Amino acid sequence: MVLALLIFGFFHGGTDAGAHMIKLWIIANGVLAGLGALIAFAHPLTILSSIIAAPLTSINPMIAAGWVSGLVEAIARKPKVKDFENLPEDILSIKGFWKNKVTRILLVVVFTNIGSSLGTMVALPLMVKIL
Repeated sequence: MVLALLIFGFFHGGTDAGAHMIKLWIIANGVLAGLGALIAFAHPLTILSSIIAAPLTSINPMIAAGWVSGLVEAIARKPKVKDFENLPEDILSIKGFWKNKVTRILLVVVFTNIGSSLGTMVALPLMVKIL
């Protein structure tokens, strides 16, 4: 649907309208996904990866921006055996959920996906308005 809207924007509104629609899509998805990763206190590389991945993954139903940022977070801040061992206790408190590296990865995935979804909901009406 998004691709059809973009193509229609290029044919109906011209190159300027189509380019403006693409900019809106990239900015809305990237910024809100990055904000989601930031809220989860993600690593700076994770935040950057979510900003880059969100506009592309929002179009592709086979992959989510949160999965990309979760993978980058897992590489940047590798969980240790201790984090896995502490899971039963850490998931029982909000503080533990945020300090455990395993559950932090899950938080990064969730908040990035929420941000990307919000970006889609924000971008679509703005793109239609351009037409």
